[in-house]
Amino acid sequence: MSCWATVMDYGLRSIGMGERLLPRSDFTLCQQFTLIGSGMIWNIYFGVFALLIGFGIATVIALGKASHTWWLKKPSVWFIFIFRGSPLFIQFFFAYFVFLSLKGVAPIISPLTSATFGALTVLILNTAAYSAEIFYGALLSIPKGDTEAADAYGLSGWSRFKRVIWPTMLRLAWPAYTNEAIFLFHATTLVFFAGFPAFQQKGDALYYANYFADKTFNPFIPYPILAFYFILLTLCIIGLFGLINRRLNRHLPQDARPKLRVRPQIIR
Repeated sequence: MSCWATVMDYGLRSIGMGERLLPRSDFTLCQQFTLIGSGMIWNIYFGVFALLIGFGIATVIALGKASHTWWLKKPSVWFIFIFRGSPLFIQFFFAYFVFLSLKGVAPIISPLTSATFGALTVLILNTAAYSAEIFYGALLSIPKGDTEAADAYGLSGWSRFKRVIWPTMLRLAWPAYTNEAIFLFHATTLVFFAGFPAFQQKGDALYYANYFADKTFNPFIPYPILAFYFILLTLCIIGLFGLINRRLNRHLPQDARPKLRVRPQIIR
C-alpha cells in the first residue's frame, strides 16, 4: 500500500471516516504519521472551541472579580480559585461523575457524558478560570491616565469599556494569554486519560501514539511524532497570536511596542 493510499484510508479515521480497522502488523512511518495526525483533529477541536468560548467567559469573570459589588465579586473569586486550585485531571473525572449522575434526572445533559461535549465543557471552564486571572491582573494594570483621558472625553459605561478598558486590558494581557493558549492545546491530551467515553470519535492523537507504542514495543517513534505535531501546532499559535499582538499595539511607536515573549517552559 502506497503512502497516499494510507492517507486516503486513515486520514479522517478519528472522526469516523475511512478505514475502520487499524493496521495490525508491519507498521510504517506513513501509517503512524497519518493516524496520529488524524487524531490531532480532536485535539484542535477541543483547543479551538475551549479557547473561543473560554475567552468570553473569562472576560465576564475578570470584570466580576474587579467589581466592587460583592454578589459579582465573590462568585468570580471562588470560580477562579476552584478551577485553578484543583488539577485538570481530577476535574475531568469529577465532571464525568456529576454529568452521569444528572443524566437520569435531566436527559438533556446526556450529551455532556461524552468526550465531545463533556470534556470540552471542562476545558472551557478550566481555561476560563486561568484566563480570567490574567485579564484581572491586566485590568489592575491599566494606567490611570487612560481612564482619566476617557473621562475627559466624556466616555462612560459601555463606550468607555469598549474603546478604552477592554482594548488596553487585552494589550496588557496578551503575552500571558498566549502562554495560556499554548498550555490549553497541550492539556487536550489529558482527554485520552479522562473517564469520558468517545461519541463517534475514534481516538485523539495520544490514543494512536499509545496504540503504536503498545503494538511495536517502541515508544521512541510514535511519541516523537506526537511531539512533532504539537510543536507545529504551537508554532501556528505563536504566529497567529503574534499577529494579533501586533494589531493590538499598532497605535504605539515601533520602538515602544512590546515583543511577544512566549514561555512554554513555564507550567502554570
